Amino acid sequence: MSYQKSQMSFKVFIGVMLAVLGMLTFFPFLWMIFSSLKTNAEISQMVPTLLPKNPTLNNFKELFERLNFGIYLKNTLIVTLFSFLGLFLNAMAGYGFSKYDFKGKHGLFLLVLATMMIPGQVTMIPVYLILNSVGLTNTLMGIVLPGLAGAFGIFLFRQFMSTISDELLEAARLDGANEWYIFFRIVLPLTRPILAVQGILTFIGGWNSFLWPLIIANDEKYYTLSVGLQLLQGQHGTDYSLQMAGATFMVVPILIVFMIFQKYILQGFNVSGIK
Repeated sequence: MSYQKSQMSFKVFIGVMLAVLGMLTFFPFLWMIFSSLKTNAEISQMVPTLLPKNPTLNNFKELFERLNFGIYLKNTLIVTLFSFLGLFLNAMAGYGFSKYDFKGKHGLFLLVLATMMIPGQVTMIPVYLILNSVGLTNTLMGIVLPGLAGAFGIFLFRQFMSTISDELLEAARLDGANEWYIFFRIVLPLTRPILAVQGILTFIGGWNSFLWPLIIANDEKYYTLSVGLQLLQGQHGTDYSLQMAGATFMVVPILIVFMIFQKYILQGFNVSGIK
């Protein structure tokens, strides 16, 4: 009986500690969201308050009406959309490496894995020079093109698709199914957990894209939200309400996506770990 009581007390203690740590972690985000609804004078007062006295959406209106955040949002959505196209390209490459035999297959896959060892900052200058030679600098195509394929995504899809039964695919071929039908109607539905994980990570990566758009784009009309937020901090360094509004607009969609799809993230990582 005493053992059960001590075990229950330990669980309660762990639960309280996790709740406190969770509140401490989420408090800065809560402060940011409430501050985006305040005026700059209210944020700068001597005794700050958490809740806004007179909530206003003027900060968000100013972002879109005066500070070109509508253009940044459009560019970010385009980058994110093309990133999802890259997700299917990674799935196709993973399927090819897992289910097809061709000359140099293993060496090529090792070469793909080797690129994971190279930091992205090392390849930025060569990629920039290549894109500049074909006239794709300062274009949206130049922003999205290098991120269409990634070694990690190819590796993850290849490992998962290797567990799909070859007999199932051969049976589909004997029934007259072509390779496109097999990939889209049989293989992709079976890889749904990995697609969910990669899809969420792809959305987060596209939404937060900062360094490469900053390097490749010289014109403000090609900037993404992250670059626009950095520009906002430089131009309006003392206008904290605008900065909080911009940061809120950047963070809240990711929080919403994560809260909605968190079970798929955990499920996908568990499945990939088991496989």
